[in-house]
Amino acid sequence: MQITETVSEGLRREYRIVVPMGDLDAKVTARLEEMKPKVHLKGFRPGKAPVSFLKKQFGKSMMGEVVEEVVNEASKKAIEDNSLKPAFAPQVEPMGELEKVVDGKADLEFTIKVDLMPDFELTDVAKLKIERLTAEVTDADIDEALRRIAEQSRTYSPSGEAAKLDDMVTIDFIGRVDGEEFAGGKADDFNLTLGSGQLIPGFEEQLVGAKTGDVRDVNVTFPADYPQGSLAGKDAVFAVTLKEVKSPDPIAVDDELAKRLGIDTLGQLKDRVREQVKLDFARASRTHLKRRILDALDGKHSFPLPPAMVEGEFNGIWSQVEAELKREGKTVEDEGKSEDELKKEYRDIAERRVRLGLVLARLGEQNGLNVAADEMQRAIAQRARQFPGQEQQVFEFYSKNPQAQAEIRAPIFEDKVVDFIAELAEVTERKVDRETLFMDPDEAAEKLKSA
Repeated sequence: MQITETVSEGLRREYRIVVPMGDLDAKVTARLEEMKPKVHLKGFRPGKAPVSFLKKQFGKSMMGEVVEEVVNEASKKAIEDNSLKPAFAPQVEPMGELEKVVDGKADLEFTIKVDLMPDFELTDVAKLKIERLTAEVTDADIDEALRRIAEQSRTYSPSGEAAKLDDMVTIDFIGRVDGEEFAGGKADDFNLTLGSGQLIPGFEEQLVGAKTGDVRDVNVTFPADYPQGSLAGKDAVFAVTLKEVKSPDPIAVDDELAKRLGIDTLGQLKDRVREQVKLDFARASRTHLKRRILDALDGKHSFPLPPAMVEGEFNGIWSQVEAELKREGKTVEDEGKSEDELKKEYRDIAERRVRLGLVLARLGEQNGLNVAADEMQRAIAQRARQFPGQEQQVFEFYSKNPQAQAEIRAPIFEDKVVDFIAELAEVTERKVDRETLFMDPDEAAEKLKSA
């Protein structure tokens, strides 16, 4: 076996590996010798079939197994002999015609590409200066939350009048495109609040002024980005029968509201709402804190990144961008930037994610932080609850899919490291208003910078 280094640039190493066909043949012969006593072939006594005959019968399939084994062994040897610390599994690329190798007519030649883990020094997180945004929960915040709850729990009473915006109507409808009914375009006793935007744009407005018993044709056009592709951009006519009109009752924040929600008194409801609002404020505050910790870590670390790791992260991001543009019926030019400019922007994001991922992983490793099995089970159970009736399938999916488990584990681990840093860093609080607290971190930072 001959291993030759062909590339040594930054964190990238490449090796050309040649395994003579004689070595491969010897491995095949050795395997056949091992299996010979166990082989029963017609015309031969048990264990007496010559290796040359076995090679004709099984040699090609066995050579395929040997080649796979040798590739793994050679890759491992190249890494160990050169004391490399790979960022992930080497990328193997065959050279020459693999079919000839399997036929025993050529040497096995291939290259391996290895991206190394960068060697870098962690900053002292105890010296980081971080600002935590906080806001006071006021009575006005509680009143607003109660009003939203009252609106969501609003009751309606029959009006006997023509339907208007904010009324709830009960309708039957049948939708047709080019005179033909389509799947999902029919419903009976469907409750619709006019102006809610629940149905296709233009549908609800055409029912304003209708009365109980009216039959109307509602003409609409499905949006170009409608999820059901066969209907996207198509004109449709819905035959609608209006069966009842109900007007919203006055909104009241009182004991009756509390009782409709299963709570004895308005006072108890307010207490629960206050606790929930405090949690919402705390989560928003933590979002800003986490972002500022990550920004600080990013600013304190600069080191070469594994090329394939960055490329993989970028490809994932760019695929999402292209899918989103397609859903919205847009092109890259609609973003006001050239494709190269947009790719540069998202590549910078990919590099930041990879760099922070490596820093957080090193911090977690050095400080004994990990995600325990029971934490993973709770997280998977929480994910399973999002799919009622399919909980068992969700559990089985994660139990058999290490990559899916890693996707669950990663955010939990990241939060643990962030919390660890928050305990050590110099954190100062800054009071802001509610609007700023619930802003996107970038927008909030820009607003506070100009304040």
